[in-house]
Amino acid sequence: MTIPSPESLSDQETQLKKKAALEYIQEAWDEASATGIESEIIAFAALFAAISDLVALYGEDAVTEMAGNLPDRVMRGEFSVPRTLQ
Repeated sequence: MTIPSPESLSDQETQLKKKAALEYIQEAWDEASATGIESEIIAFAALFAAISDLVALYGEDAVTEMAGNLPDRVMRGEFSVPRTLQ
């Protein structure tokens, strides 16, 4: 099974869901940070949760392939999203 590319998830309804999901995650991140949990710990926990969920959905091979594309995506600025910390 292959993980859908970001481009294949571009319809308007999916974009709204992705925006809402990111807002929920940012709220949880801010809440955890406000309790004194360091950002690095939150980040690794979030990565673990995301990767383990993707493995459960698509399998290790697909996730390994997706992870191999991460360096290029990071260098293109795909993950350089300004965050507002409260």
